[in-house]
Amino acid sequence: MVAYRSPKPLMGVRISPPVQKEESMEKVKNYILESIEEIRSKVTWPKFSELQGSAILVLVASFIFAVIIGLIDFGFQSALDWFYREF
Repeated sequence: MVAYRSPKPLMGVRISPPVQKEESMEKVKNYILESIEEIRSKVTWPKFSELQGSAILVLVASFIFAVIIGLIDFGFQSALDWFYREF
């Protein structure tokens, strides 16, 4: 009887190196500290009056957009109601 062997060499179990938690936690800590420093020193924050103007602009634009979408919805609803009544 002939023994058949796999052409693949025998592979051992690979063990990954231990995870270095301290280095990764140090990186996260540095990232957070650098982010806070950047927010404090490099970010230009708007004045309160500019913020109010922008907020009012967003509210007005949202209201106009809602009215337009409502009118389109009403038009489609009316058209479909007519279509279903007729057919």
